[in-house]
Amino acid sequence: MALSRMQPSSYPMVSVEEAIEMVLAHTRALASEEIRLDDALGRVLAEDVSAHDDMPPFAASAVDGYAVVAADGDGPRRVLSEIIAGTADLPTVVPGTTARIMTGAPLPPGADAVIMVEQTVESDGLMKTTASPRSGDNVYPRGLDVADGQVVLSAGSVLGAAEVGVLATVGHSRLKAFRRPVVAVLSTGDELIEPDQPLRPGAIRDSNRSTLLASIREAGGVPLSLGSVADDESAQEEMIRSGLRQADVVLTSGGVSVGSRDLIKPILGHMGTVHFGRVSFKPGKPTTFATVGEQLVFGLPGFPVSSLVSFEVFVRPALRKLQGYPRLHRTVGQVILAHAISPSPDRPEYQRATVRWERGNLVARSTGAQRSSRLLSLVGANALLRIPPGTRLLPAGGTVDALLTGEVLPAED
Repeated sequence: MALSRMQPSSYPMVSVEEAIEMVLAHTRALASEEIRLDDALGRVLAEDVSAHDDMPPFAASAVDGYAVVAADGDGPRRVLSEIIAGTADLPTVVPGTTARIMTGAPLPPGADAVIMVEQTVESDGLMKTTASPRSGDNVYPRGLDVADGQVVLSAGSVLGAAEVGVLATVGHSRLKAFRRPVVAVLSTGDELIEPDQPLRPGAIRDSNRSTLLASIREAGGVPLSLGSVADDESAQEEMIRSGLRQADVVLTSGGVSVGSRDLIKPILGHMGTVHFGRVSFKPGKPTTFATVGEQLVFGLPGFPVSSLVSFEVFVRPALRKLQGYPRLHRTVGQVILAHAISPSPDRPEYQRATVRWERGNLVARSTGAQRSSRLLSLVGANALLRIPPGTRLLPAGGTVDALLTGEVLPAED
């Protein structure tokens, strides 16, 4: 395929919703793998997990106090010994006797209640109390928290700190989780140089690759840099094929518009199936999605903001689906505009903004000029405002939907 003149794109324009639907229709969760408990945080379970034992595995004291026979009432009792957590050699408590016991320690044979230490006085080996305990007082029965064989976490559970703790509690040091996708990133363009190189005439530093690699990691994927490649058809195709050999997903940036050096769409059409090549949204209209076999390839625009916004809207949900996450999309909230917003006349626009809580409402402020080249518009942004197309300003105080991409902070002092 030789380089061609610039001409209008032959790909039909699809809506954002249609594009997302196409991406997710071609995305399947990856196979599971066995992982160690120490590596489980943030992963998604691929199977149900059941308890191996009752928890607690024995009747245990819920307080520091004295283990007693409840039927003894409030009479004095001779102290046999002290029981601490982890003790296996337990005295037998009979009427008229007691054992000093610590929180979490096993209840000794014969005892059926624990009197709190605050309700007792011990002197000369005798414990005296005014309490009249009932059977079961201050005792955690065996299996109170978890029963042997009980399913404690279901397949599809996202493993946070509490879930990791539950797995440790029920004796699972290894488990099956959906594999994290390896995602290869390739930057294209004769003009690109590495970030540590001095600028030369006509050159720009490659920021997209670093940005996308960080975004992949934040989404739970395993990033793989393929470097950058010049605007040469055979070189780009070889690098994409190399990415497909090493990764589950390939992302390219640049080369998806209609210029004579925009080669990604025809290359992907030659290698596989291009499902869409234009999306009715701003920024990122030329965003492209293709499959090569069952592998996903995204051609993202070269402008830094367009590349990252397109990743957020189309790639991130796919990466989450590959990992088995039940929730694929960012939370969408309705926000109040702190100032007027100018819409794009012909396409929905995802404008970068900061959103804060103010008097119980989510209030949005633009991060400034929304040019596709201005990556600073994303610095500090925690939301993408979904601005419908139109010719009239959206007034201050109006409401729009927003993808909440980061923590929502309280109002500034």
